[in-house]
Amino acid sequence: MDVIQIGDIVARKSYQCDVLFRVIDIKEKNGEREAILYGEDVRLVADAPCSDLVVIDEREQQERKKREREWIEQSYRLFRQDYQAMKQKVEYRATGGYRVEKDFFQIPGRVLHLDGDPLYLRKCLDLYERIGVPVHGVYCEESEMPEAVGHLIEQFRPDILVITGHDSYSKTKGGVNDLKAYRHSRHFVQTVKEARKKIPHLDQLIIFAGACQSHFESLIRAGANFASSPARVNIHALDPVYIVSRLSLTPFTETVDVWDVLRNTLTGEKGLGGVETKGVLRTGMPFRLIANREENRHG
Repeated sequence: MDVIQIGDIVARKSYQCDVLFRVIDIKEKNGEREAILYGEDVRLVADAPCSDLVVIDEREQQERKKREREWIEQSYRLFRQDYQAMKQKVEYRATGGYRVEKDFFQIPGRVLHLDGDPLYLRKCLDLYERIGVPVHGVYCEESEMPEAVGHLIEQFRPDILVITGHDSYSKTKGGVNDLKAYRHSRHFVQTVKEARKKIPHLDQLIIFAGACQSHFESLIRAGANFASSPARVNIHALDPVYIVSRLSLTPFTETVDVWDVLRNTLTGEKGLGGVETKGVLRTGMPFRLIANREENRHG
Protein backbone atom coordinates (compact mmCIF):
# COMPACT_ATOMS: atom_id res chain seq x y z
CA MET A 1 0.00 0.00 0.00
CA ASP A 2 1.35 3.44 -1.01
CA VAL A 3 2.09 5.96 1.72
CA ILE A 4 0.79 9.20 0.21
CA GLN A 5 3.16 12.15 0.52
CA ILE A 6 3.07 15.81 -0.49
CA GLY A 7 4.26 16.15 -4.08
CA ASP A 8 3.05 12.72 -5.20
CA ILE A 9 1.16 12.38 -8.48
CA VAL A 10 -2.00 10.44 -7.64
CA ALA A 11 -5.46 9.50 -8.88
CA ARG A 12 -8.71 8.74 -7.05
CA LYS A 13 -9.79 5.10 -7.08
CA SER A 14 -13.44 6.09 -6.50
CA TYR A 15 -13.35 8.05 -9.80
CA GLN A 16 -11.69 5.25 -11.79
CA CYS A 17 -8.40 7.20 -11.77
CA ASP A 18 -9.76 9.57 -14.44
CA VAL A 19 -7.76 12.68 -13.45
CA LEU A 20 -4.18 13.04 -12.27
CA PHE A 21 -3.56 15.26 -9.24
CA ARG A 22 -0.63 16.68 -7.35
CA VAL A 23 -0.81 16.29 -3.57
CA ILE A 24 -0.22 19.78 -2.18
CA ASP A 25 -1.12 19.19 1.47
CA ILE A 26 -2.13 16.43 3.88
CA LYS A 27 -4.27 16.99 6.96
CA GLU A 28 -5.85 14.91 9.69
CA LYS A 29 -9.66 14.79 9.55
CA ASN A 30 -11.73 12.62 11.87
CA GLY A 31 -8.71 10.48 12.58
CA GLU A 32 -7.96 9.89 8.89
CA ARG A 33 -5.32 11.41 6.62
CA GLU A 34 -6.91 13.59 3.94
CA ALA A 35 -5.05 15.03 0.95
CA ILE A 36 -5.62 18.36 -0.79
CA LEU A 37 -5.25 17.82 -4.54
CA TYR A 38 -4.54 20.07 -7.52
CA GLY A 39 -5.29 18.73 -10.99
CA GLU A 40 -2.23 18.16 -13.15
CA ASP A 41 -3.91 19.20 -16.41
CA VAL A 42 -7.33 20.50 -15.34
CA ARG A 43 -8.03 23.51 -13.11
CA LEU A 44 -9.64 21.44 -10.37
CA VAL A 45 -8.94 21.44 -6.63
CA ALA A 46 -10.25 18.53 -4.59
CA ASP A 47 -9.79 16.73 -1.32
CA ALA A 48 -9.85 12.99 -0.77
CA PRO A 49 -8.99 10.44 1.91
CA CYS A 50 -5.48 9.11 1.37
CA SER A 51 -7.01 5.63 1.41
CA ASP A 52 -8.83 6.51 -1.84
CA LEU A 53 -5.62 7.54 -3.63
CA VAL A 54 -3.15 5.55 -5.67
CA VAL A 55 0.29 6.83 -6.65
CA ILE A 56 0.75 6.92 -10.42
CA ASP A 57 4.11 5.48 -11.47
CA GLU A 58 6.49 7.28 -13.83
CA ARG A 59 5.68 5.05 -16.81
CA GLU A 60 1.95 5.76 -16.68
CA GLN A 61 2.61 9.46 -16.07
CA GLN A 62 4.70 9.59 -19.25
CA GLU A 63 2.05 7.76 -21.26
CA ARG A 64 -0.63 10.20 -20.11
CA LYS A 65 1.63 13.18 -20.76
CA LYS A 66 2.26 11.94 -24.30
CA ARG A 67 -1.48 11.76 -24.99
CA GLU A 68 -1.86 15.21 -23.43
CA ARG A 69 0.85 16.70 -25.66
CA GLU A 70 -0.80 15.21 -28.77
CA TRP A 71 -4.14 16.72 -27.71
CA ILE A 72 -2.57 20.12 -27.11
CA GLU A 73 -0.70 20.03 -30.44
CA GLN A 74 -3.90 19.26 -32.32
CA SER A 75 -5.65 22.21 -30.70
CA TYR A 76 -2.65 24.47 -31.39
CA ARG A 77 -2.61 23.50 -35.09
CA LEU A 78 -6.30 24.34 -35.41
CA PHE A 79 -5.70 27.67 -33.68
CA ARG A 80 -2.81 28.48 -36.04
CA GLN A 81 -4.99 27.69 -39.07
CA ASP A 82 -7.60 30.16 -37.84
CA TYR A 83 -4.93 32.75 -37.10
CA GLN A 84 -3.37 32.43 -40.57
CA ALA A 85 -6.80 32.99 -42.13
CA MET A 86 -7.30 36.13 -40.00
CA LYS A 87 -3.79 37.35 -40.88
CA GLN A 88 -4.48 36.98 -44.62
CA LYS A 89 -7.65 39.05 -44.25
CA VAL A 90 -5.69 41.82 -42.52
CA GLU A 91 -2.96 41.74 -45.21
CA TYR A 92 -5.59 41.88 -47.97
CA ARG A 93 -7.22 44.92 -46.39
CA ALA A 94 -3.91 46.68 -45.60
CA THR A 95 -2.60 46.28 -49.18
CA GLY A 96 -5.81 47.28 -50.92
CA GLY A 97 -6.52 43.77 -52.13
CA TYR A 98 -2.79 43.04 -52.74
CA ARG A 99 -2.73 45.81 -55.38
CA VAL A 100 0.15 47.64 -53.72
CA GLU A 101 3.00 46.69 -51.42
CA LYS A 102 2.72 48.27 -48.02
CA ASP A 103 4.84 47.74 -44.95
CA PHE A 104 2.51 47.43 -41.99
CA PHE A 105 2.82 46.36 -38.39
CA GLN A 106 0.38 44.84 -35.92
CA ILE A 107 -0.18 45.50 -32.23
CA PRO A 108 -1.87 42.53 -30.50
CA GLY A 109 -3.88 43.06 -27.34
CA ARG A 110 -1.87 42.99 -24.12
CA VAL A 111 -2.83 40.32 -21.58
CA LEU A 112 -2.60 40.41 -17.79
CA HIS A 113 -2.90 36.83 -16.55
CA LEU A 114 -3.65 36.28 -12.84
CA ASP A 115 -3.27 32.64 -11.85
CA GLY A 116 -3.68 30.83 -8.55
CA ASP A 117 -1.24 28.08 -9.58
CA PRO A 118 2.38 28.99 -10.41
CA LEU A 119 2.97 25.79 -12.41
CA TYR A 120 -0.10 26.39 -14.57
CA LEU A 121 0.92 30.01 -14.98
CA ARG A 122 4.28 28.91 -16.37
CA LYS A 123 2.59 26.56 -18.86
CA CYS A 124 0.27 29.35 -19.97
CA LEU A 125 3.10 31.88 -20.39
CA ASP A 126 4.99 29.40 -22.56
CA LEU A 127 1.95 29.00 -24.83
CA TYR A 128 1.33 32.76 -25.03
CA GLU A 129 4.95 33.18 -26.15
CA ARG A 130 4.58 30.43 -28.73
CA ILE A 131 1.44 32.01 -30.17
CA GLY A 132 2.90 35.53 -30.10
CA VAL A 133 0.68 37.29 -27.57
CA PRO A 134 2.21 39.93 -25.25
CA VAL A 135 1.49 38.95 -21.67
CA HIS A 136 2.40 39.72 -18.09
CA GLY A 137 1.76 36.86 -15.68
CA VAL A 138 1.17 37.23 -11.94
CA TYR A 139 0.87 34.38 -9.45
CA CYS A 140 -1.76 35.30 -6.88
CA GLU A 141 -3.80 33.11 -4.55
CA GLU A 142 -7.46 33.16 -5.49
CA SER A 143 -8.59 34.68 -2.18
CA GLU A 144 -6.14 37.58 -2.63
CA MET A 145 -7.13 38.45 -6.21
CA PRO A 146 -9.98 40.91 -5.39
CA GLU A 147 -7.65 43.13 -3.41
CA ALA A 148 -4.78 42.92 -5.90
CA VAL A 149 -6.53 43.33 -9.25
CA GLY A 150 -7.18 47.09 -9.18
CA HIS A 151 -3.53 47.99 -8.61
CA LEU A 152 -2.39 45.47 -11.24
CA ILE A 153 -4.74 46.96 -13.85
CA GLU A 154 -3.35 50.42 -13.14
CA GLN A 155 0.21 49.10 -13.30
CA PHE A 156 0.02 47.05 -16.52
CA ARG A 157 -2.98 48.63 -18.34
CA PRO A 158 -3.99 45.42 -20.12
CA ASP A 159 -6.46 45.03 -22.97
CA ILE A 160 -7.40 41.57 -21.69
CA LEU A 161 -7.53 40.29 -18.11
CA VAL A 162 -7.43 36.61 -17.15
CA ILE A 163 -8.60 35.61 -13.66
CA THR A 164 -8.10 31.90 -13.08
CA GLY A 165 -6.65 29.24 -10.84
CA HIS A 166 -8.43 26.32 -9.20
CA ASP A 167 -12.07 25.80 -8.29
CA SER A 168 -14.59 23.04 -7.59
CA TYR A 169 -18.24 22.53 -6.78
CA SER A 170 -19.35 20.41 -3.80
CA LYS A 171 -23.01 19.41 -3.73
CA THR A 172 -22.66 18.56 -0.02
CA LYS A 173 -22.09 22.28 0.69
CA GLY A 174 -25.11 23.65 -1.15
CA GLY A 175 -27.13 23.80 -4.34
CA VAL A 176 -25.65 24.44 -7.75
CA ASN A 177 -26.58 28.16 -7.54
CA ASP A 178 -25.12 28.67 -4.06
CA LEU A 179 -21.72 30.34 -4.33
CA LYS A 180 -20.84 28.96 -0.90
CA ALA A 181 -20.76 25.50 -2.49
CA TYR A 182 -17.83 26.55 -4.70
CA ARG A 183 -14.26 26.69 -3.48
CA HIS A 184 -13.17 29.88 -5.26
CA SER A 185 -16.02 31.11 -7.49
CA ARG A 186 -16.92 33.88 -5.04
CA HIS A 187 -13.31 35.12 -5.17
CA PHE A 188 -13.35 35.15 -8.96
CA VAL A 189 -16.71 36.97 -8.97
CA GLN A 190 -15.45 39.63 -6.58
CA THR A 191 -12.27 40.06 -8.62
CA VAL A 192 -14.32 40.66 -11.78
CA LYS A 193 -16.43 43.23 -9.94
CA GLU A 194 -13.32 45.04 -8.71
CA ALA A 195 -11.88 45.08 -12.23
CA ARG A 196 -15.14 46.52 -13.59
CA LYS A 197 -14.94 49.35 -11.07
CA LYS A 198 -11.76 50.38 -12.89
CA ILE A 199 -12.93 49.76 -16.47
CA PRO A 200 -16.69 49.15 -16.79
CA HIS A 201 -16.98 48.71 -20.57
CA LEU A 202 -16.74 45.13 -21.88
CA ASP A 203 -14.85 46.22 -25.01
CA GLN A 204 -12.31 48.39 -23.19
CA LEU A 205 -11.20 45.56 -20.92
CA ILE A 206 -11.96 41.97 -21.95
CA ILE A 207 -12.17 39.59 -18.99
CA PHE A 208 -11.92 35.83 -18.83
CA ALA A 209 -12.70 34.42 -15.38
CA GLY A 210 -13.09 31.02 -13.77
CA ALA A 211 -11.62 27.54 -13.44
CA CYS A 212 -12.97 23.99 -13.15
CA GLN A 213 -16.67 23.80 -12.27
CA SER A 214 -16.88 27.56 -11.58
CA HIS A 215 -20.24 29.34 -11.34
CA PHE A 216 -20.49 30.59 -14.93
CA GLU A 217 -23.66 32.66 -14.54
CA SER A 218 -22.34 34.71 -11.61
CA LEU A 219 -19.10 35.48 -13.43
CA ILE A 220 -20.92 36.71 -16.54
CA ARG A 221 -23.31 38.82 -14.42
CA ALA A 222 -20.32 40.31 -12.60
CA GLY A 223 -18.94 41.56 -15.91
CA ALA A 224 -16.79 38.81 -17.46
CA ASN A 225 -16.81 38.50 -21.26
CA PHE A 226 -15.93 34.81 -21.07
CA ALA A 227 -16.11 32.41 -18.15
CA SER A 228 -16.30 28.82 -16.99
CA SER A 229 -18.08 26.49 -16.47
CA PRO A 230 -21.65 26.38 -17.94
CA ALA A 231 -22.06 22.64 -17.33
CA ARG A 232 -19.90 22.66 -14.15
CA VAL A 233 -17.30 20.44 -15.82
CA ASN A 234 -13.53 20.55 -15.59
CA ILE A 235 -11.61 22.88 -17.90
CA HIS A 236 -8.11 22.38 -19.19
CA ALA A 237 -5.27 24.43 -17.75
CA LEU A 238 -4.55 26.05 -21.14
CA ASP A 239 -8.11 26.92 -22.19
CA PRO A 240 -7.90 30.58 -21.04
CA VAL A 241 -4.87 31.04 -23.31
CA TYR A 242 -6.70 29.93 -26.44
CA ILE A 243 -9.67 32.18 -25.71
CA VAL A 244 -7.77 35.38 -25.00
CA SER A 245 -5.19 34.76 -27.74
CA ARG A 246 -7.98 34.63 -30.31
CA LEU A 247 -9.28 37.96 -29.01
CA SER A 248 -5.79 39.48 -28.84
CA LEU A 249 -5.13 38.61 -32.50
CA THR A 250 -8.54 39.58 -33.92
CA PRO A 251 -8.80 43.12 -35.39
CA PHE A 252 -10.72 45.62 -33.26
CA THR A 253 -13.06 46.23 -36.21
CA GLU A 254 -14.38 42.66 -35.97
CA THR A 255 -16.73 41.07 -33.46
CA VAL A 256 -15.73 37.56 -32.45
CA ASP A 257 -18.50 35.00 -32.42
CA VAL A 258 -18.52 32.97 -29.21
CA TRP A 259 -18.39 29.63 -31.03
CA ASP A 260 -15.39 30.78 -33.09
CA VAL A 261 -13.54 31.36 -29.83
CA LEU A 262 -14.56 28.10 -28.18
CA ARG A 263 -14.13 25.61 -30.99
CA ASN A 264 -10.34 25.31 -30.68
CA THR A 265 -10.27 25.12 -26.88
CA LEU A 266 -9.53 21.79 -25.24
CA THR A 267 -12.80 21.77 -23.28
CA GLY A 268 -15.44 23.27 -25.57
CA GLU A 269 -18.85 24.76 -24.85
CA LYS A 270 -19.67 22.57 -21.84
CA GLY A 271 -16.79 24.09 -19.91
CA LEU A 272 -16.60 27.58 -21.44
CA GLY A 273 -18.95 30.31 -22.62
CA GLY A 274 -19.28 34.03 -23.09
CA VAL A 275 -20.73 36.96 -24.97
CA GLU A 276 -19.92 38.51 -28.34
CA THR A 277 -16.78 40.61 -27.97
CA LYS A 278 -14.71 42.82 -30.25
CA GLY A 279 -11.11 41.91 -30.99
CA VAL A 280 -8.28 44.23 -29.95
CA LEU A 281 -5.60 43.82 -32.65
CA ARG A 282 -4.60 47.07 -34.38
CA THR A 283 -2.76 47.42 -37.69
CA GLY A 284 -0.52 50.37 -38.51
CA MET A 285 2.01 51.55 -41.08
CA PRO A 286 4.67 52.13 -42.18
CA PHE A 287 6.62 49.35 -40.54
CA ARG A 288 9.89 50.62 -42.02
CA LEU A 289 9.67 53.85 -40.04
CA ILE A 290 9.13 51.97 -36.78
CA ALA A 291 12.04 49.62 -37.59
CA ASN A 292 14.39 52.51 -38.39
CA ARG A 293 13.56 54.27 -35.13
CA GLU A 294 14.33 51.08 -33.20
CA GLU A 295 17.66 50.70 -35.01
CA ASN A 296 18.61 54.32 -34.31
CA ARG A 297 17.66 53.96 -30.65
CA HIS A 298 19.90 50.90 -30.18
CA GLY A 299 22.60 51.78 -32.71
